[in-house]
Amino acid sequence: MSGCGGCKGCTPKGVGNVKDAEYTVALAGNANVGKSATFNHLTGVDQIIGNWPGKTVERAEGLLVHKGHRIRVVDLPGIYSFSTYSMEELVSREFIALEHPDAVVNVIDASALERNLFFTIQLMELAPPLMVAVNQIDLAEKKGLTIDVEKLSTILGVPVVSTVAIRGKGISSLTDAILDLLHDRPVPPVLRYGKEIEERIARIVSLLGPVSTPYPARWTAIKLLERDPDMVRIVGAEDASIVLEADRLAREIEEIHGESVSVVITAERYQIADRIAAEVITVQTPPNGLQKKSLTDRIDQVALHPVLGYFGVIGVIGGLLVWTFLIGAPISAFITSFLTQFEQYEPVITGPVTDILWNGVFTGFLAGVTLIIPYVLPFYLILAVIEDSGYLTRISVMLDRGMHKLGLHGKAIIPLILGYGCNVPAIYSCRIMESPKQKLLAAFLVTLVPCTARTVVILGLVAAFVNIWWALALYVFDILLILVVGRVAFKAVPGESVGLIMEMPDYHVPSLRVVLKQTWARTKSLIWVVFPAYIVGSAVLQGFYAAGLLDPVNALLAPITTLWLGLPAVVGITLIFGIVRKELTILTLAVIFQTTNFAAIMSPVQLIVLALVSMLYIPCISAIFALASEFGWRRALAITGTEIALAIVLGGLAYRALGLFM
Repeated sequence: MSGCGGCKGCTPKGVGNVKDAEYTVALAGNANVGKSATFNHLTGVDQIIGNWPGKTVERAEGLLVHKGHRIRVVDLPGIYSFSTYSMEELVSREFIALEHPDAVVNVIDASALERNLFFTIQLMELAPPLMVAVNQIDLAEKKGLTIDVEKLSTILGVPVVSTVAIRGKGISSLTDAILDLLHDRPVPPVLRYGKEIEERIARIVSLLGPVSTPYPARWTAIKLLERDPDMVRIVGAEDASIVLEADRLAREIEEIHGESVSVVITAERYQIADRIAAEVITVQTPPNGLQKKSLTDRIDQVALHPVLGYFGVIGVIGGLLVWTFLIGAPISAFITSFLTQFEQYEPVITGPVTDILWNGVFTGFLAGVTLIIPYVLPFYLILAVIEDSGYLTRISVMLDRGMHKLGLHGKAIIPLILGYGCNVPAIYSCRIMESPKQKLLAAFLVTLVPCTARTVVILGLVAAFVNIWWALALYVFDILLILVVGRVAFKAVPGESVGLIMEMPDYHVPSLRVVLKQTWARTKSLIWVVFPAYIVGSAVLQGFYAAGLLDPVNALLAPITTLWLGLPAVVGITLIFGIVRKELTILTLAVIFQTTNFAAIMSPVQLIVLALVSMLYIPCISAIFALASEFGWRRALAITGTEIALAIVLGGLAYRALGLFM
């Protein structure tokens, strides 16, 4: 049986003449199935990376020009179902159902066919013009699995091609098949469930006739049975009696099976997927009758071991931190030393206005360069290698249990680690979290992680003039604070947190093409935030100070800086300059007091308190802009205000506590 199933407003575009317009093709599938590699081969260098409108979910699209045809390819987020538990799932299903792409290519992993077909079945229920790309055929063959793609095509009733996207194998056949799909626009047939479910689906479909929804009628009926919140709201707004009837029918299914209706339908989908996989897969048995363990299985015996696995995680995280502190820092210092031959890095606060503004622009530019080149680029490059190799998934799984205490899951370790290099790319990397609550919570905690700029302040004030142990104590305190604040925020922030659901991809040698493209795409989007924020912010602040406009602010802050924090009154101005970039706190202090011997102007207690406050208060201006672009200005300012209050309260308490024994 074929047909749209009652989808409203679905009008095919340009059937029979593909050259008349630019067409849209969506790539859909699970995570780690080679979808990004397929996308990169199809679109080449012509790619745009951004966010979905109004969402903190990354959107990648590019242009495919093949045999004179222009096709816009959209890479949908990697997901496992079409529920609304995560923003990625909602974005994907809304794009397919509401924007009506001319074709959908479902990329699946040949070595895990049953699990991937579970999502294929749901795609077929949405009834778009569909084809399947069975990717990673080489990995399946290494496991002794042969897949009959022609038979799979016959069973599914849609075109099926085989590919090895990471090597570009089968991409030419895929592009030809996409053109055929645009011409023919075959609609997937209906795959039937058990009799008791089908009878109730048919009953709901019969009631949906007068109801106008953008979704196919069969899809809507299934979602109503599953009590999907969005579908219940949409249909209930037009006819609440249909929702009540669907709920009654769902209870009947639950009485028959003794399970929730969502569990029953999930089991039905897996049963169909298993049956299809069994018909198209041939298992090659080794001559000795013993199945040889794959390289992935052998590595995972160590990588996922409950004890040994953590040594691998520590090694990778340690390597990233070693780069940040032992390699990235000297490179940053070298760039600073080279560029300061042309203009001084310290803030200029006297002299001609043009000199002051130029110095502010240069200081902001230098801050951006010394962030992107030594820290962001290498970090993203290493991250892309770990991600493309398949090991990133293992790190997430190993750390999943510990992250649950913060309301997050294992993947949150990535932005938290990245935060030690720079908070800005770390904020953007929070997109890997599934629910809006987890994205916001992860970004909030990331801004509490001491980045390299804050490290300069801690080392320059405490390690240099008190001792290294007090500097390390600040880091330990920060980790404990993240754990406590994270737990409190998890309870306070509304919304739901979802568990970690990830496929375990096989290990493979990372593709240089994929790694470089991912690194540049991530870095490019960051550059547009970092440089304008640093350059404009630095110039404006120095101009304000030179014009005397910051003096009233300094006086206004005096009750906090002197009475509560016990610091010199002039520290208020240094903290304001720290908004642009945190190490400007030290540079401004040196300019104002005309000395770099800070022990001569402040006591050990004051140095520790100033470092603590600098570590915790308001993220730098580029981090604030990053928060605003991801979560909106209201939430960005809420995070900023919370951290200002946290820094002031803890700074004052530290001043009084340390004064008792120092």
